[in-house]
Amino acid sequence: MVETIQNPRTLLFVPGNQPKMLKKAATFETKWLIPDLEDSVPASEKIAARKIVAEHIPALAKAGKLLAPRVNSMSSGLAEDDINAVTSNDIVGISIGKIGNIEEMERLEQIISSAEQRAGVSPGQITVLPWLETAEAVINAYQLCRSSKRIRWTAFGAEDFSADMGISRTVDDTDTTDTTAIEPGLAYPRSVVAIAARAAGVHALDTPYTKFTDPEGLRAEALLAKSIGYKGKLAIHPAQVEIIESVFMPTDAEIDRAKRVLAIAAEAEAEGRGSISLDGEMIDMPVILRAQNVLNDAGIPE
Repeated sequence: MVETIQNPRTLLFVPGNQPKMLKKAATFETKWLIPDLEDSVPASEKIAARKIVAEHIPALAKAGKLLAPRVNSMSSGLAEDDINAVTSNDIVGISIGKIGNIEEMERLEQIISSAEQRAGVSPGQITVLPWLETAEAVINAYQLCRSSKRIRWTAFGAEDFSADMGISRTVDDTDTTDTTAIEPGLAYPRSVVAIAARAAGVHALDTPYTKFTDPEGLRAEALLAKSIGYKGKLAIHPAQVEIIESVFMPTDAEIDRAKRVLAIAAEAEAEGRGSISLDGEMIDMPVILRAQNVLNDAGIPE
């Protein structure tokens, strides 16, 4: 089933301790949801939230939602029970924060495999979306992205990375008219995660934009993320979904040009021509690869 699922451009968080919000999430336009057991849930409500999320998963799946519940970190002591509670054929994957090294990934693999067996889920069916959001994770980004066949997506987490580094986020001071001015202190780790994901063949998702009442700031940050290789972005409010989708979905003009590039390249190959051009531009292999990427991002078969 997982192999046929298109990579997401947007995944929307839903707090796991809010039954009304989880019920309402079935009506949201976005297809991908992350029922959250981690950062949005106070410590005193973790156990209750686990039960609440598990109870709402079947209805959300029945409504056609693709679910990747975020469980608590491996170091929290809560991850295993969280995973056992939410694992079923109704979820696509497990999202987990603060994964820093291969040893944690290996232990996570063991836990998920056992949970699959208990829940009657086919071995290897549950995917993993690890959050790379610590200094250790950024240093190990490529190795982590390659560490498991379950990993098809990964996310950069700016809030926890900033906390781990002891630096302040500057989102309130951001000049959203200039994407190069957006939080320069995060430029390096943000780029590392995107590059590592690409090298490992993994779909990179950018950190949530926390100012959910600032659509222009969201658009600017999403454009920045797209420009350095991210394929989507996490959302914390339903109002953010449309903007994120519009940024990461190729335009009709981009799709049309990509199709033309691939068509003329195929024609040239069939005729044995080595030199081709389109609209005055030389069409070489990098241009062809970019065209293929555009259609992949749009979910269009080549």
